[in-house]
Amino acid sequence: MVPAALMTLARRHPRLEPMVCETDPAAVAHALRAGDLDVALVHEYDFVPAPREPGLTTEPLYGEAMYLAAPAALAAPAAPAGTPEEAGRDQGAVLRTHAEAPWITATPGTLCHAMTVRACQAAGFTPRVRHQVDEFATVLALVAAGQGVAVVPQLGITGADHAVGLTRLLMERRTQLAFRSGAGAHPAVAAFGAALRAAVPPELASPRAEA
Repeated sequence: MVPAALMTLARRHPRLEPMVCETDPAAVAHALRAGDLDVALVHEYDFVPAPREPGLTTEPLYGEAMYLAAPAALAAPAAPAGTPEEAGRDQGAVLRTHAEAPWITATPGTLCHAMTVRACQAAGFTPRVRHQVDEFATVLALVAAGQGVAVVPQLGITGADHAVGLTRLLMERRTQLAFRSGAGAHPAVAAFGAALRAAVPPELASPRAEA
């Protein structure tokens, strides 16, 4: 989405010079408050709500489904068409099917790692972690190699091969725009936000409203 947004900005605002920086999520709030970043994309998972950061404002961008990735021979049967609720799927039961399997998670300290561990604990077990990897393509390659199972977001499963079975869960990852409070009306911030929204693929779910 970011490259597509940059193309839109180049076309609509040729004098604007956006600069992209991938950074440690734990450092994003400080970087925004310090003025090192003007806009950030931040994630929030079910089971791991994002803390409110003083001096910052967030706006919902999109939500995406989460999937249990397992070697195809061990994956749950395909669900009927429709949403997970319509399929009558029990997320806890899907996760418990792999309670004794080795798990692949993100590195400790990340929201993605905490999400997997807490979802499993809510299902009644603590996952036995074998591999800790942050890049989803590598996670899926390890799953395909029979090295374990993992929970991955919708945007992380691009290019998954036939050796990986995917079972949709009831969980969701939400992506938000974050910026300094009061900066939302700044022309550059507003233009970047509009370009990102235009780049969101139509198949992504609208983010759920917070309770």
